[in-house]
Amino acid sequence: MKRLRRLALTALLAVCLMTGSALAAVDPNLPEYQPVSGISGTIISAGSDTMINMVALWGEGFRKHYPNVRIEVEGKGSSTAPPALISGAAQVGAMSREMRPSEIDAFEARYGYKPTMLQVALDALAVYVHKDNPIQGLTLAQVDSMFSRNQQGGGPAINTWGEAGLTGDWTNRPVSLYGRNSASGTYGYFKEVALFGGDFRNTVKEQPGSAAVVQGVSVDRYGIGYSGIGYITSGVRAVPLARAEGEPYFDTSAENVLSGDYPLARFLQIYVNKAPNQPIDPLVREFVRYIFSREGQEAVEKDGYLSVPADFAAKQVALVAGE
Repeated sequence: MKRLRRLALTALLAVCLMTGSALAAVDPNLPEYQPVSGISGTIISAGSDTMINMVALWGEGFRKHYPNVRIEVEGKGSSTAPPALISGAAQVGAMSREMRPSEIDAFEARYGYKPTMLQVALDALAVYVHKDNPIQGLTLAQVDSMFSRNQQGGGPAINTWGEAGLTGDWTNRPVSLYGRNSASGTYGYFKEVALFGGDFRNTVKEQPGSAAVVQGVSVDRYGIGYSGIGYITSGVRAVPLARAEGEPYFDTSAENVLSGDYPLARFLQIYVNKAPNQPIDPLVREFVRYIFSREGQEAVEKDGYLSVPADFAAKQVALVAGE
């Protein structure tokens, strides 16, 4: 499963580079959204805190075409999306990680088919330090050595900034850790990739949302935390990362995400309930069409994430367009 995800991400990165959609501008071949008649009702989105602002922007834009439609957005963590979809409490499940096999199985047990995943954007999951922190870069093994209690990346435990290579006043200062709670897809992704599947230390200060992680680091001179790049502020700095000792460090720029050089690039996705050989609810269909339109992908860029190219977007829309 992990290998398939990496291959899919690599394929999309290649398409982005070929289409030239990388540099903070959406693919000009993305279609303008064309509204249709007969659309009404309420869309409820549940799930990722990382994506809550993005979904809200989609909702605002969508309602310009359909002012009588209501949009409700809840962002308590990716783990809340599958049960909301299964119970019918939400039509859209926003997730910063893919569904786990157990979550897919629970959905299939209820409906007899799997949920439909739509990959809506690319994100650089950033490792943030206080703006005054002089650290020039970290390897994934060093990140693991800071956050993990079992160091499956192979390095020794890092408890002070001196052990991460800083000197002077920083040498004996304890590393202060900030992260998300276990309901978060960002928590799960970071655990899988940056901690090599290991376990978080008990000293990680778990925060209720992405913005809270960044806020915590911004007021803690010796803090370090992780969050989506769309939440960066002037009080923090995203640390360049290297996959291993001796390899180059790459920052979170669009170029490095789309080239695949930045180690913590990931998809952001939504899930919907689409029965095979049956049309999906027209309201959900049109919301999906809007997400993958030029307007929808401009909202992705506005929120600080990276849009998908037109060919990729068309394939996603096709997953819900017909019967």
